Amino acid sequence: MTTHAMRARTIDRNTNETRISVTLDLDGSGTVDVESGVPFLDHMLSALGRHGQMDLRLRCVGDVEIEPHHSVEDCGIVIGQAIREALGDRKGIARYGHAYAPLDESLARAVIDVSGRPYFFWSGEMTEPMIGADFASSLIEEFWRALATNAGFTMHIDILRTRNAHHAAEAVFKAGALAIHNATRVNRSTMDIPSTKGVLA
Repeated sequence: MTTHAMRARTIDRNTNETRISVTLDLDGSGTVDVESGVPFLDHMLSALGRHGQMDLRLRCVGDVEIEPHHSVEDCGIVIGQAIREALGDRKGIARYGHAYAPLDESLARAVIDVSGRPYFFWSGEMTEPMIGADFASSLIEEFWRALATNAGFTMHIDILRTRNAHHAAEAVFKAGALAIHNATRVNRSTMDIPSTKGVLA
């Protein structure tokens, strides 16, 4: 995995419910190596890394014998922490990013401000309660809330239309990935903090 001193971080988090290690490089090529213990989450994290053009390695051992909730939410927490740490002082970043992503009949929109002030807004219904046999579709919202809060994002996600929960989830992850990539790009010609206050917090 490619590493850049200022834009890559490894975060470990251990609780009674999950043990997680994440290595994330914001300036990677989309290389993904994830084992969350939740197959559908692995599928979504592959989309996050690939479309966000970030290298992502994740290992999670969680209490999936109960249900996937803790693993999904905690993976969002740790990925968010890794993004926040990898951004460093945030000098020169675009700060704002937005993207639309379709998947067949589904269309999602993600809008991000790397503000340092966590806020998450979700709009839209997952039309099916389950994706596959054991993945509650409500966990998609929980993952992104955890990621945005811990990354220090103001983030709005809207599912604009859908009929299929799998398609909606994948559209959300692709839109989120693209928005993160856009918001975290660095313009080397203007290495200032992108805020009139002089600080993003």
